[in-house]
Amino acid sequence: MTAIESFIARLRPLLGDRISTNATIRRHHAHGEGWQSPDPATQPDVVVFARTTDEVAAIVRACHDLRLPVIPFGGGTSLEGQLTATKGGISLDLSQMNAIIDIRPQDLSCRVQAGVTRQQLNGLLRSDGLFFAVDPGGEATLGGMCATRASGTGAVRYGTMRENVLGLTAVMADGKVIQTGGNVRKSATGYDLTSLLIGSEGTLGIITEIQARLHPLPETILGATCQFATLADAVDTATSIIQAGLPIGRLELLDDVQMDACIKYSSLEGYRPLPTLFFELHASPASVTEQADLLREITECHNGLSFRASASPEERTRLWKARHDAFWACMAYRPGYKGMTTDAVVPISAMTDMITLARQDIEDSGLAAPIVGHVGDGNFHTVILVPPEPDGWARAQALDHKIIQRALDLGGAISGEHGIGMAKQAFMHDQHGNDAITVMRAIKQALDPRDILNPGMLLPAPASP
Repeated sequence: MTAIESFIARLRPLLGDRISTNATIRRHHAHGEGWQSPDPATQPDVVVFARTTDEVAAIVRACHDLRLPVIPFGGGTSLEGQLTATKGGISLDLSQMNAIIDIRPQDLSCRVQAGVTRQQLNGLLRSDGLFFAVDPGGEATLGGMCATRASGTGAVRYGTMRENVLGLTAVMADGKVIQTGGNVRKSATGYDLTSLLIGSEGTLGIITEIQARLHPLPETILGATCQFATLADAVDTATSIIQAGLPIGRLELLDDVQMDACIKYSSLEGYRPLPTLFFELHASPASVTEQADLLREITECHNGLSFRASASPEERTRLWKARHDAFWACMAYRPGYKGMTTDAVVPISAMTDMITLARQDIEDSGLAAPIVGHVGDGNFHTVILVPPEPDGWARAQALDHKIIQRALDLGGAISGEHGIGMAKQAFMHDQHGNDAITVMRAIKQALDPRDILNPGMLLPAPASP
């Protein structure tokens, strides 16, 4: 009996029909929304659907005993190849773990299972006047957002997953269950295992529950936009806003190509295909008015062409839906093309240089690559539109690598929120240095000596002797 057959025989009594070898289901679980392995053989042998932490522990314990790889799967929205089954094995789907366990309005916190989505959680929290602030877009699960240390449009005000998670329940490589953190805002009690697991991409443990930090819904939300004649003016404006200490709720950049795509895809009437900033202010009515006046002054100092502000929920929803649909707008912009998403982050002071140099790199490549980004925290993306030509993917990857190197040269990082997966491992040594990578490998070896937890992800393989 093979290891896979032994696994199925051992888990079938527990999972019943929630264990599958169906080819279509396996293929669906072999990739996320972004980078995909060029090798079609990199898919799991079995897909299992868990509903409780105890079930996850039993599954992982079986994988440990049988030395089978296990790859956690949430919403399937990852962008850097984190779901690729490099050695086959078990895809552990946590999407049915979607219970909201506990909400504590007075503590501004809640506890949820890993398969809960941000949209699901915020729909329930609204009646308590609360919300979960991390907004990466899409139907990402909180477990997956923890695994990749996601952030998104609200990070400039509310922080990333790292700042919005108080504690975790996680299943370790041998099937043991641990609790990290708690329901307190700070703790000085040993190693910070919560932060260690956040961003580990399923390589150190499998997150099954999250104690999340919540925020009161703002009393007043005002949305605004401003268009610019040049990309440099738009980025300089964003930098000035942050340096002025304006407590902006959201601050997003769309370049002229991205705006053209969004105007066509989302019917953004009244806008021109020009570099555009999207803003959101969260405060009391008086504070919002004062902040909006300052915001307008800053845009005017940087040659803003058309500042618009609106407290209308319908208008804000229209604008932010267009922003969240930016990737799909890009896909519609060039039918038949594929999308490769970059994710670079630099110090705020280097943003203008970074984006203008990236724009020059795009023009030199001959490819279309709209720019969209969370410029309030120095993070931006290009959606490289990969032409359906024999050398299309190689050309896009060369541009992606050039942009990543630009970020490193300017003191930045190779990923702000998408993680490493398989797609960015080649730059990990450049980012961290050999000694730090050695420490990371030692942590992986200590916590997962049999290398069953999402093998082949995040850390580059050691050089051959």
